[in-house]
Amino acid sequence: MADNDWKKRLGVVYSTNPDFKYEKEIDTETETPEPSAQKLTVTIDRRNRGGKQVTLVTGFVGKAEDLAELGRTLKVKCGVGGSAKDGEITIQGDFRDKVTALLQEMGYKAKRGN
Repeated sequence: MADNDWKKRLGVVYSTNPDFKYEKEIDTETETPEPSAQKLTVTIDRRNRGGKQVTLVTGFVGKAEDLAELGRTLKVKCGVGGSAKDGEITIQGDFRDKVTALLQEMGYKAKRGN
């Protein structure tokens, strides 16, 4: 099983140089900066959601685990559902003021968008 690393190299153009060595790209997640260094924007979004409103928190930089933890905390405090992926936190409903206040209490630089 250890010799099946060829699957990770699909789509790679090979060299005719006999001394060529394939180097794998190293995935490095960026470290999550402290909350006071994060600039988050809290907006409302109605597009492609069947007329429902969601609160959208954008601008998060850091690890996916930290984003998921922040999203989980906000969902619990608001008492609603949502998701956290691709650097965005989605919270069901219009909770812009409450989420902005919660983020500022946690030490984030949060501002209310539209």
